Amino acid sequence: MNGSTLSTARPPRQPRSGVTSTGARKAASKSSRTRAREFALQALYQHLVGRNEASAIDAFTRDLAGFNKADAAHFDALLHGCMDSSGELDALILPLLDRPMAEISPIEHAVMWIGAYEFKLCLDVPWRVVLNECIELAKEFGGTDGHKYVNAVLNGLAPTLRADEIARDRGRDKS
Repeated sequence: MNGSTLSTARPPRQPRSGVTSTGARKAASKSSRTRAREFALQALYQHLVGRNEASAIDAFTRDLAGFNKADAAHFDALLHGCMDSSGELDALILPLLDRPMAEISPIEHAVMWIGAYEFKLCLDVPWRVVLNECIELAKEFGGTDGHKYVNAVLNGLAPTLRADEIARDRGRDKS
């Protein structure tokens, strides 16, 4: 067998789009805030399921691989802010649910906490970014159609907490 019969040509390079075949963002294309939300989601899940204390969750999460690429200040705000104001956040979310909170998966519950918290207190983050980031979290970590439920609930909550911003956006959309 001579070398001319074997093909040594490589297949063409695939374009780099920043998303995987499932539509999730590749790790290299994630912002430090997106990573902070992902770690906060995992930490809030530990709180909701295991009832672990914030300090233990915080220490555990900071030791996870990749945490150094996350926005640590945003992670702190989300973790401690959501845990400290969980009752208030649930009070905002509950009227928009079509079932008791106990029937909501802990992932979707934590994602809705993150969305409600950011709508209410992270005014530097546009409401559409908050909504999109939460939908992406639910797609990546939640159940099959959990992102649709999160979208519906947070879309219902946004006008309550970001009315002026939404009105400005709608005015721009019409022009």
